[in-house]
Amino acid sequence: MTLWGGRFKDGLDAKAWRLNTSIGVDYRMGEQDVRGSQAWARQLVQVGVLKREEHVTIAEGLNQILQEIQKAEFSCHASDEDIHSAVERRLEELVGPVAGKLHTGRSRNDQVATDFRLWLLDHLPALDEALATFQATLVQRAEQDLDFIMPGYTHTQRAQPVLLAHWWMSHFWALERDRQRLAGCTQRTATSPLGAGALAGSTFAVDRHALAIELGFEAPAPNSIDAVADRDFAAEFLFCAALIGIHLSRLSESMILFTTPEFGFFELADAFATGSSLMPQKKNPDLFELARGKTGNLICALISLLTTLKGLPSAYDKDLQEDKLPVFTAFDTLMASLPVLGKAIMTLKVNPVRLRAGLDDFMLATDLADYLVEQGVPFRKAHYQVGEVVRHAIEQGVTLRQLPLETYKEANPAFDERLYERLDPHQSLLWRKVFGGTDPEAVHEQLELVKLTLQQNHTGV
Repeated sequence: MTLWGGRFKDGLDAKAWRLNTSIGVDYRMGEQDVRGSQAWARQLVQVGVLKREEHVTIAEGLNQILQEIQKAEFSCHASDEDIHSAVERRLEELVGPVAGKLHTGRSRNDQVATDFRLWLLDHLPALDEALATFQATLVQRAEQDLDFIMPGYTHTQRAQPVLLAHWWMSHFWALERDRQRLAGCTQRTATSPLGAGALAGSTFAVDRHALAIELGFEAPAPNSIDAVADRDFAAEFLFCAALIGIHLSRLSESMILFTTPEFGFFELADAFATGSSLMPQKKNPDLFELARGKTGNLICALISLLTTLKGLPSAYDKDLQEDKLPVFTAFDTLMASLPVLGKAIMTLKVNPVRLRAGLDDFMLATDLADYLVEQGVPFRKAHYQVGEVVRHAIEQGVTLRQLPLETYKEANPAFDERLYERLDPHQSLLWRKVFGGTDPEAVHEQLELVKLTLQQNHTGV
């Protein structure tokens, strides 16, 4: 059964039919399609299209279909073009010809846009919860690793010492911004297209405001053309998903590096590492590599939809049939990745010996420059003079602590014995007490802040 066959003398070519159908993708919106139809049927009673007894019959049929979907007992047929035609076909099987009244005043254009928004609204809380759980793992790691100092890096070069807990929480805040973006996406998704018809609005005086509230939207879309054409919400979700992937990829890149023998900061648990089919000694961080690789697919999903949207001239075009697969795929990718990566991080072992070995006193050169500033030396001059000291140490093959005081005084007479107090990573942390800094007290303060942040419900509409 097609929903549009009367105008055509001949049936659609078999291969064209397979290309045209979308049931293999949009079947996932079955529950949302039924919910939209239930609300629509109630409005059809209000405007006199359905008699009370007809509505009772249709409502009973829709309830049965919903139960079949929820129990995974709903069957799609080869003749079903999409989830909408599948539900309508099943409804007619259950209640007879009265099912044909349900689509009165409604188009698949506003129907699919409604289903798609409902699906996203139904699933965004689960993604937000997965992100919050991952954040909680980072907080647990930070609390466990408060006593460890690690090399901080810029340009993948040793820069300054930081607390390992501070490093874990840097990834927490990136994911927090992701959750905030998802919350904004939720608000902009909560607009109902139902009642917009094909593009000009329904000819029956349904209450679109009541429809919107009943279905869990905040309001109806104010323009019927825009209502069926708008896929900004899908593009915005894909942007959020791509950026989540990027943040996971950056963390994964660090995990891959830090678990190598060259760094050796961490060791992955056996349950979250793999081996080589050829080399018996290998312990590979494949799960983090997969997270890094899947980020490319998330970015491509965003680009794919944006490319589809950029040339659409009218209210609805069949191109929009391609909007759902990237969204479903992105959601599935993140929901599969986040729990696994979280467990891998929670179960890894920290190697404090290798963390300490990664620290050298060249990383404290800025502290020496700050020391000169305290003596009244302009920072630019102090920066240059400490740079000269660093060069001398490198040329002589010694550390900054091994340089004699005379060498320092040659660079600037303001140096005295107290400079060696600055060549201590623990002291370096203590001098960074600013809010958001790596001083232990500041990190404890940050931990309290992240715990409060985790209590927030980001995606509640």
